[in-house]
Amino acid sequence: MNNKPKVLLGMSGGVDSSVSAILLKEQGYDVIGITMKLFEGEVEGSCCNIESTMDAKRVCDYLGIPHYTLNFKDEFKKYVIDDFINCYANCKTPNPCIECNKYLKFGAMYKMAQELNCEYIATGHYAKIEYSEKYKQNVLKKANAIAKDQSYVLYNLPRELVNKLKLPLGNFNSKAEIREIASKHSLPVANKPDSEDICFIPDGNYKKFLEENSNIKGFEGNIVTTDGKVLGKHNGLYKFTIGQRKGLRLTYKTPLYVVGFNKDKNELIVGEESELYKKEFLVSDINWLISEPLENELEVEVKTRYSSKAARAKITKDGENIKVVYEEPQKSITPGQSAVFYIDDVVIGGGKIN
Repeated sequence: MNNKPKVLLGMSGGVDSSVSAILLKEQGYDVIGITMKLFEGEVEGSCCNIESTMDAKRVCDYLGIPHYTLNFKDEFKKYVIDDFINCYANCKTPNPCIECNKYLKFGAMYKMAQELNCEYIATGHYAKIEYSEKYKQNVLKKANAIAKDQSYVLYNLPRELVNKLKLPLGNFNSKAEIREIASKHSLPVANKPDSEDICFIPDGNYKKFLEENSNIKGFEGNIVTTDGKVLGKHNGLYKFTIGQRKGLRLTYKTPLYVVGFNKDKNELIVGEESELYKKEFLVSDINWLISEPLENELEVEVKTRYSSKAARAKITKDGENIKVVYEEPQKSITPGQSAVFYIDDVVIGGGKIN
């Protein structure tokens, strides 16, 4: 009789999730692999095309573990693609990986884990789940491999799943170590390159994707300064994001950057680099991973993009929102992106930038 705890592992066919399967087996878990079919079509370079699905299946066969491929296209369209389109339609810059993690990996996948009588779910993300004496609970922490750390995109994990999630890669110091394990075990994906792009837009051309998959159109409007001076024309607000410099086609005495939008007037607002810096902003749709962490004011570090550095700030309640006030102004705070709050290397929560 098999008394090993069962874990459902999300597998993309890449080296990270494949090595996660090896590590979980070595740790004594009964591993089941699952690959989620997320969108229509077979996009070359995507992490969930037929080739990647077959890679995941080959790895599972090689390791002697069961593998399922399940269709989550409807859920992916509803929670990820429709949100992506809606954000750009409302002059926001989305992060589809965060939505996918929340609704697919920690939503639909967890439901499937329960149906398969799995006690845990697991992914190949670079982050850690560890017990904290300070908080008297399991917490989400930054990975040892800081250059690969993905704790930022996991902040929306439902708090009740913190105890159900296994992240086998968190204690490794580099991707090279993971590839070494894959080579040592002769995995067929040991040398497979990383997938860095948005899975449903592997060529990176999100403008083309929006034009082909939504009603968003490039209506011409004015490019204006923060004090209302008209400098030129744009051909679609969705083609720009906060901090962007390229594509403005303006001649001006100093370099100009996108600093905001006026959707009602279809205006693109530009300014000098100094105008990109903000000291405070509001965050909504808050998800806390620590029980009641904010009673009054709390000193934290705040990270506002996956690739940005965290900066010291104080957070306070502001109605249903959280107000962030930095010690020093920070550049390109972008509506639609997430602000994630850290104390030391622990993720205490986060939300969407208004």
